[in-house]
Amino acid sequence: MDLKAVRTFVAVADTGQFQEASAVLGITQQAVSKRIAALEKELGVRLFTRTARGARPTIDGQAFLPHARELLLAEERAAASVRPGRRALRVDVV
Repeated sequence: MDLKAVRTFVAVADTGQFQEASAVLGITQQAVSKRIAALEKELGVRLFTRTARGARPTIDGQAFLPHARELLLAEERAAASVRPGRRALRVDVV
């Protein structure tokens, strides 16, 4: 699963608009749409109901949202676990 697409999904869910999510993420609205479409295709469900006023998560989108947030937190924790200065100093004696 593409974590950029998951991050995009969360941004759209949080902002309620593809345009606003694109500004938050620093990408084009077209890129947001493509990422969401790819994620929907991979999952086999529609994640948003699109209207003239924006986008609202569908029932499937609402069900996926907490898991999407957890995926992003897991990514952050995994990256933090290997960053220099984040691990205890280990000294080996030869």
